[in-house]
This record gives sequence, C-alpha cells and structure tokens, in this order.
Amino acid sequence: MPAIFRVLTRLLIISQVALITACAAPGQTRDEQRQHIQQTERQVLNELYQLKPDLRGDVAKAPGYAVFSNVNVNLLLASASTGYGVAVGNSGARTYMKMGEVGLGLGLGIKDFRALFVFDSPAVMERFVEKGWSFGGHADAAAKAQEKGVAVGGEVVMDGMRVYQLTESGIALQATLKGTKYWKDRDLNFD
Repeated sequence: MPAIFRVLTRLLIISQVALITACAAPGQTRDEQRQHIQQTERQVLNELYQLKPDLRGDVAKAPGYAVFSNVNVNLLLASASTGYGVAVGNSGARTYMKMGEVGLGLGLGIKDFRALFVFDSPAVMERFVEKGWSFGGHADAAAKAQEKGVAVGGEVVMDGMRVYQLTESGIALQATLKGTKYWKDRDLNFD
C-alpha cells in the first residue's frame, strides 16, 4: 500500500474517533449533559454579544434561537461533522438537539466551532426543530489554536434564519457542498 494511502487511512480513523467522541455533550447523566449544553449556550451568546453588541437586541426580539457545538473533519474530498445543541423559544422552552453533517468538496482540516441560529418567525423555528434539514454550499478558511488567533464567521441569512459561527479551535481550509441534519435528542428531552 503506498504511503499516502496509509496516511489517509490513519487520518480517516482519527477523524472518525473525533466525530464519535464529539457526538454527545460531555457528562454522565442527562442533567450533566443539559448543564454542559446550557454553559456552551451562555458562552457562545456572550462571545457573540461582545463581538456584535447589536445582536443582543436581535436575539431578544426573535421568536427563538439555537446554539450548537460542532466538530468538523475534512479530508481531501469528503467532510463530516457531528455536534449537539439547544433550540430556545422566546417563552424559554428548550429543545435539546443533535446534528450531523456530510459533504463533498476539496478541503483538509479539523475544526471545532459554535453556531448561533436566530429565527425570524415561529414557523421557521418550528420547522427547524421538527424537520431540521439544511443544505447548501460552504466555503471556509479558519485557523485558531487555544487563545491564539480569531476566526468569526460572518452572518449568513438563509431560509428565514440568520446564522453566526465562532471557531473555537482547529485549522481548516475547505470548499464543500454539505447536507446537515438537526434532530431532537430523545435522551435529553424526555424523562
């Protein structure tokens, strides 16, 4: 087997392990997982409010929002990511969710990022929570390690929602076409 294939095979195995471990929120119990998701939610909102102070008013006026933590792996022609999050209605009702994403396109890297979705109407939020599909092109360049570097995705407006992205860590250069599925986390929503 040529050396390049051995390297690619090892990278694929490492990426699959990273995706599997990132699929669930850390914590042993449902309450610990919910607390971790809520802590991530507060951190993402606080960071974005510092970077975009007007966003606080937009989120307060919106019928709801969602915050997700996501790990993305891109190896040459394929990308995959998995994550978790919560959708919060203006009534305070919370729906804990999972996400998965696959894509095709050129790229290389691993990236840990956070996303905020701000919904423009109750119908858009309900559709997101109940059906959760998103599909579209994606171009990205980000580099950040620990506290060094900054990568903030700009606002993207699509299908009745605005999406903001913060890169937590990782290095990625990619141009992919992705399909994303968001769904309710049965373990965290139902007692």
